[in-house]
Amino acid sequence: MGAAIVRDGRVLAAQRSEPPELAGGWEFPGGKVDPGESDGAALVRECHEELGVKIRVGARLGGDFPLESGQTLRVWWAELVDGEPRPLEHLALRWLGSAELYDVAWLAGDLPVVDLVRAHLAGSA
Repeated sequence: MGAAIVRDGRVLAAQRSEPPELAGGWEFPGGKVDPGESDGAALVRECHEELGVKIRVGARLGGDFPLESGQTLRVWWAELVDGEPRPLEHLALRWLGSAELYDVAWLAGDLPVVDLVRAHLAGSA
């Protein structure tokens, strides 16, 4: 699952550091749901672990997006509640506006979500 964290008309993108086959690719921050954990609680936990921030999870963005690994990507809108994102588990972070979204090499599984985010950002600009 992932978080489309939006601030000032820009969305946060995170550059993967691992595994080697995904390293360097860009994604929405997030991760896996632990047993017994809700999607929302997992997203809050993952963003704290990966970025050092507290987020508030909003509405779900789109549906289920199948990944090559056989897993499913689910993404929610999110807003920062506390802290400034830091790349604790990523190579880099970037805030991207609508016109900059395709300036980074998104992982294939995240691309359908990028299209939805772009439409949202362009509509709110």
